[in-house]
Amino acid sequence: MAPLRELQAAFRDALLGGPTAAAAAPHILGDGLTPEARLEIYRHHVFTTLTAALQATYPVVCRLVHEQFFRYAADQYLRAHPPAGPCLFEYGSSFPAFLADFESCRHLRYLPDVARLEWALNSATYAEEFAPLDPMVLSQLPGDDLPGLPLRLDPSLSLLSSPWPIDQIWEVNQPNADSEAVVDLASGGVYLEVRRIGDDAVFRALDPAPYAFRRVLSQGACLADAAGVAFETDSAFDLSQALRDLFAEQLLVHHGVAARGQEEG
Repeated sequence: MAPLRELQAAFRDALLGGPTAAAAAPHILGDGLTPEARLEIYRHHVFTTLTAALQATYPVVCRLVHEQFFRYAADQYLRAHPPAGPCLFEYGSSFPAFLADFESCRHLRYLPDVARLEWALNSATYAEEFAPLDPMVLSQLPGDDLPGLPLRLDPSLSLLSSPWPIDQIWEVNQPNADSEAVVDLASGGVYLEVRRIGDDAVFRALDPAPYAFRRVLSQGACLADAAGVAFETDSAFDLSQALRDLFAEQLLVHHGVAARGQEEG
């Protein structure tokens, strides 16, 4: 009998339709079917389940390319990127990067960024809960400590930018959207903040300087470094207002700990 590791590798290859799939057949009890037929049942179930999971995470991408092409892309993706864990909602994080390199849809240059937005919404939905930081905590710190203070942001937060109006593309491809709506791809890019508020994953556009400020904070930088980047982006950046906004929006989780937000572009 083959060692367990070899058997597991052969079965995995069989489920993904790999070149050594036949190696698993001798170890499969057909129970009324040939081993190859039973493996085909398992393979069909795996592909159907994972494709449905991707489609649930990326419904706008699916609508943009149509379901038949999406299934083709998903088939190619899951063969190269099978799940690394048991939770289906965690599957598909590398799908935007895959689309960026997928020759069949490279002409849709905005598509990977739309996928990034959808993944950020998915991540926000399942992010851990947190308690907002009480403003009094910072007010009790010595003033000299504030510039070097790192701030941890809402764990559901993602920040992404795109040269394309991906927010508009997403909105006009919702089920209740105006079917006559048209997006001008030449209208320019966008800086987006994605997070969960209550039970809903939402996004909104930010101005470049506040986006830069929050992006740098989300990378674990201190307050002074984040402010410096924001001022480089826009000399009129209002740091006091930016801090008030963080508290008003309950984006701060803890001080003195490296941020855990995501920056994607």
